[in-house]
Amino acid sequence: MDENENKKLDLADICANYGGAIIGGLVALLLCFTGLYKLLITVVVVIAGVILGNYIQKNKTSVKEKLKEFIDKV
Repeated sequence: MDENENKKLDLADICANYGGAIIGGLVALLLCFTGLYKLLITVVVVIAGVILGNYIQKNKTSVKEKLKEFIDKV
């Protein structure tokens, strides 16, 4: 009987330690099987574009200097 209790504790420990990873994997599978990953990728790209545009607008001079340095290297 002690072996069965140890197995239950081990399973409980695994669920406690890796519960987030298990849930994340299930959500990823759900996104892949339903095709929602296309929407998710689109949303991520749009948000990244908004953040990049905002950064460039607020830091025009530093971005301009860094871009000139990069072009000169190439």
